[in-house]
Amino acid sequence: MEIFNQEEQEKVVQAISLAENRTSGEIRLVVERKLHGMEAYEQATAYFEKLKMHQTLLRNGVLIYLATDDHQFAIIGDSGINDKVPADFWESTKESMLAYFRQSDYVHGLIAGIEQAGEQLAHYFPRRDDDVNELPNDIYFG
Repeated sequence: MEIFNQEEQEKVVQAISLAENRTSGEIRLVVERKLHGMEAYEQATAYFEKLKMHQTLLRNGVLIYLATDDHQFAIIGDSGINDKVPADFWESTKESMLAYFRQSDYVHGLIAGIEQAGEQLAHYFPRRDDDVNELPNDIYFG
């Protein structure tokens, strides 16, 4: 059984594309059913490294991690974006997402997180004429 159907995947990937069209930042999404013996933040950190999120030119990658069956998720921003957003930004973004997740609406919860991260990235790292999409926009299924 799939976590998301094709239409749901397309909605999420489109949200990533729209967000990235306004910024030089990169947003990646990792979705899997279960954690692998770690907390969500630790798992997200492992994927951050695995997917080379720390290798963006301006260190402005954002990774959203979701383990659907375990009802756990995390958001990680690289140092470039972490240094700029307000201290409570990631926590307030998680709260926005959680409102949807509590209703089992993972798609709109993820889209809310992607849009909020995208707004901050666009503010602090606006898209430049020579911007290159450094990382894929597709969902990474762990």
